[in-house]
Amino acid sequence: MPRHALNDEEVTLLRQELELLMSERQKLLQVAGAAAVLVANLDPDALPQEQDTIDAAEVLAESLNALPEDTLKDALDAVQAIPDPIGQAQAEQQARARAALD
Repeated sequence: MPRHALNDEEVTLLRQELELLMSERQKLLQVAGAAAVLVANLDPDALPQEQDTIDAAEVLAESLNALPEDTLKDALDAVQAIPDPIGQAQAEQQARARAALD
């Protein structure tokens, strides 16, 4: 047997670590999915006008936007989110209207 071959104990430990990582990934996907749904349904005008709150919302939105598309889809699937094209179109229209006012 070669020196670098994994023994049964090492294989078991690696398997356990992989299972732990997959479980943590699932939990993080649920958090990201819930956050994405929250951001998608959030009325920016309803946010408190405290700068810390606004900054946190921006960081959250930017972080979600930075996720790869497949990861975001997995996150939305993890919370069984159902896309709302009409609501999304309305939100985009409201965002454009706010931007035009600025």
